[in-house]
Amino acid sequence: MGTVILHSVVSVDGFIADDEGDVGPLHEWYFSGDVPILPGSGSGSGSGSGGAEGDEPFDHSGSGGGIRVSRASADYVRSTWDSIGAIVMGRTLFDQVNGWEGKPPAGEHVVVVSHRPKPDGWHPEASYHFVDDVTDAIDTARALAGDGTVAVNAGDVGGQILAAGLVDEVAMDVVPVVFGSGRRYFGGVDGQHLLEDPHVVIQGERVLHLRFRVRR
Repeated sequence: MGTVILHSVVSVDGFIADDEGDVGPLHEWYFSGDVPILPGSGSGSGSGSGGAEGDEPFDHSGSGGGIRVSRASADYVRSTWDSIGAIVMGRTLFDQVNGWEGKPPAGEHVVVVSHRPKPDGWHPEASYHFVDDVTDAIDTARALAGDGTVAVNAGDVGGQILAAGLVDEVAMDVVPVVFGSGRRYFGGVDGQHLLEDPHVVIQGERVLHLRFRVRR
């Protein structure tokens, strides 16, 4: 089965959003480059944000301008998104973005960790699965992803999945900004977890891409 990767854009002091869930300047590098990235299509996977043929694509940029990264980041972002078979997210993020209207930025399947069920009538065509346990979430996502990567959104749910020993790698897109407070990359995890030295280190423009394997 595919690798389980905990991932998010993060400030240098370890926050993925402020106290209100606003990402502020963390995602500016997604929109300031000169290489367009099409979520879900990347270098030709054909899945994700486009939805069914003829559907209007969901604007994951939120600005109408699309996602455009620097040349230094482009190959890494494309290969990362193309590898994703399923995404695991928490209910807070699902509600905040309304599940990207059933069109995830990468992959074809999403597993939402929540004690509440999918909203009645919400995009029945979308492969979104609601479970109330992090182990069940990873088992479901792995089955859906096949040989693809399972991408776990960082935060409280991601920290729980790491603490349960279910994460293979930690990926961080580190942005040079200090938040001071907010939503932590690893959520409320309070135990020690050792990582290997980074096997991916890519300097982009206003972002540093890092990947670490979790030490077993």
